[in-house]
Amino acid sequence: MLIDTHCHLDAAEFDADRDALVEAARSVGVTTMVVPAVNVGNFEAVRACSLSYRGVLPAYGIHPLYVERARESDLRVLEETLSRAAPTPHRAVAVGEIGLDFYFDGADAARQEFFFAEQLKIARAFDLPVLLHVRRAVDAVLKCLRRVRVRSGIAHTFNGSRQQAEAFIGMGFALGFGGAMTYPRSTRIRELAASLPLENLVLESDAPDIPPVWLAGSRNTPAQVFRFAEELARLRALPVEEIARATTENARNILRTED
Repeated sequence: MLIDTHCHLDAAEFDADRDALVEAARSVGVTTMVVPAVNVGNFEAVRACSLSYRGVLPAYGIHPLYVERARESDLRVLEETLSRAAPTPHRAVAVGEIGLDFYFDGADAARQEFFFAEQLKIARAFDLPVLLHVRRAVDAVLKCLRRVRVRSGIAHTFNGSRQQAEAFIGMGFALGFGGAMTYPRSTRIRELAASLPLENLVLESDAPDIPPVWLAGSRNTPAQVFRFAEELARLRALPVEEIARATTENARNILRTED
């Protein structure tokens, strides 16, 4: 069994063949997929995916690249959505995708940090982990996490330094590895995947984004998580069964799910 800890299954790129993609993932042992929202406008689509497919688990949050279009009232919508989902079998397993993204020139850092901090407070109030977006902003994300402590979470598509990785681990976070790990030239990511404590690693697709080397230029899919497990096993010189068992247990511990 494998868990894809970050998959945008609700994306329009999957509208034509979503059922087939879910079945393809299950056929190779990817039986659980966490689907994070990116803004209040797709909360319902994320919820619909969780209702339609066994093993699809929702997360709700406002992505840093969407905060310029967000309103402060959207934070109340997030709280209401989490409240409604809490007692149901389709409860939210995390607040996400949230964080900071300073990749583009002219990013409104102050606005991103406001929405990030407020969503960390919401996650803390609901005792939920967070799914973190940390592009070109790892130190800033860590600074926010020190100010607003949350239970735990996953640093999605981690691409930082060893020191930064150890800082996340020290706060109880897991680090997500996926398609970027498969590129031979991604030497830092591959070295971290090979040498960081296995108990702090989880697997993710970020589908339809960040395709692996064998799908470069194409759409990524959740079924690729099986091959990511194989790649991680090669990097660490371990049986793939051990990688699957460990990363699944790690994800369950963070998300507190038996799925």
